[in-house]
Amino acid sequence: MAEALEILFTASFWVAAIRIASPLIFATMGELICERAGVLNLGIEGIMVAGAFTGWFTVYAGGDLWTGIAVAAATGAAFGLLHGTLTVPLGLSQHVVGIGITLLATSLTYFTYRLALPEVTSPPKIDSFQPLEIPLLSDIPLVGPALFAQTPFTYLAFVTVAVVGWVLYRTPLGLAVRAVGENPAAVEAQGIGVTATRIGAVMAGSALMAVGGAFLTMSAFNSFFFEMVNGRGWICIALVVFGSWRPGKALLGAVLFAAFDAYQVRLQQVTGGVIPYQLFLMLPYVLSVLALILVARRATYPKALMIPYQKGER
Repeated sequence: MAEALEILFTASFWVAAIRIASPLIFATMGELICERAGVLNLGIEGIMVAGAFTGWFTVYAGGDLWTGIAVAAATGAAFGLLHGTLTVPLGLSQHVVGIGITLLATSLTYFTYRLALPEVTSPPKIDSFQPLEIPLLSDIPLVGPALFAQTPFTYLAFVTVAVVGWVLYRTPLGLAVRAVGENPAAVEAQGIGVTATRIGAVMAGSALMAVGGAFLTMSAFNSFFFEMVNGRGWICIALVVFGSWRPGKALLGAVLFAAFDAYQVRLQQVTGGVIPYQLFLMLPYVLSVLALILVARRATYPKALMIPYQKGER
């Protein structure tokens, strides 16, 4: 028991937790933007896979790391445009379209991978982002290594949370996005295009989802392999609910889930194989479900979420 508690006070544990949380932060912010605009984007899992591949392949083909991030974001925005076009002006089921986007993006990624690298038996490696220590701050015990000795990609994740929060709550654009998710008829009465606003939000959110996927191949790892996203997209949908559709709370949820995930790996080492490892793998999901149940009962969701809107409706 003492060894299990000591894990929580080690710098390596929190370094791992923040690293695991980073792709979740990007994707959760992306899903949050979509849902704030009234669109549930179940294409998140496939979009993350597509972003992981395109970002990695751009660097593998000779581009720099930041170009890889830009290409991944553009890929996500393209899938977001497709999703938004089908669900917003055409009013198709957001559930069906989202699942279809996941299947399309995943299958297209695997096809492109095999087409581009037909003879490859093991995933090629790239030079990924390396940790960048911030002078003085990285020397702070426990907190320093966890927050100030990460890769630039991780710093970008936290900056993204601040930017999303500022845009949503401090700018007219953010007000419009939140309004179309609450009362699109009132937004239209003010002369703001509901369709354009929702599609734009879905594109921006999908771009962030793809960037979250790119983190896995360009920062957490240095290659692309199948099943690497491994359900993280679905977790992000739950984290949006856990965070009550607020960026700050969603960030807390992402770090909490990541801490559970990092903790279970270390618990396996402490127990020495006495307890089946499957129990530890299940632990972060069980704890997350319990936390979700406790928080979701008090959550206030966007009133127009998943409700199609046609111009002129009241």
